[in-house]
Amino acid sequence: YEQGKFPDAAAAYEKIIQSGSVSPAIYFNLGNAFFKSSHIGEAIAAYRKAEQLAPRDPDVQANLQFARNQIQGPTLAPNRWHRWLERLSLNEWTVISMMAFWLCLLSLAAMQIRPAWKVFLRDLAMGSGLVTVALGVCLANVWVADATPMIIVTSREAAVQSGPLDEAKSVFTVHDGAELAVIDTKDDWSQVSAGPNNGWLKKGQGIVTSLRQTK
Repeated sequence: YEQGKFPDAAAAYEKIIQSGSVSPAIYFNLGNAFFKSSHIGEAIAAYRKAEQLAPRDPDVQANLQFARNQIQGPTLAPNRWHRWLERLSLNEWTVISMMAFWLCLLSLAAMQIRPAWKVFLRDLAMGSGLVTVALGVCLANVWVADATPMIIVTSREAAVQSGPLDEAKSVFTVHDGAELAVIDTKDDWSQVSAGPNNGWLKKGQGIVTSLRQTK
């Protein structure tokens, strides 16, 4: 990598990953090598995997956002709300949601054992109940994102068509690095969404991934 042989460096990092040695640093360096090789889509895929393993790493966040800023045309990059949610993993959201839930239950149980503390415990139960609901909403959003497969375009440009047929009309064009949600699949085609833009993309033009598939 330091010799400027970025494609060779990317191949070396991929070989390390295939050997089973996985870490945020390796995916981060792989993303840097791909980015330096002008493979934006593959760089974003690598940065996202680094983000899955280290969701609060500022260097990963910065490079991922910088790579996303290079994308032209339609894409489904996460908004500020989703970026905030991604600061915790699915497992972490689950744990803190369960902690709030059990605090609520324990407060209700304690009210029966310690009637003298009823006022305090009632407020604690209500507060932890509201927090549980809020955390449950966050957890549901993260779970939906986790369950939604994505296509990261890796070809220079690709036509998204009105139907799953070669002769179907092109409705919009995506470029290297575009992130698209997969709505449906049919034979060699994937129905994809980039916000208000929907259509069919022929398979083989991107990497299929999900937000936290390495968890």
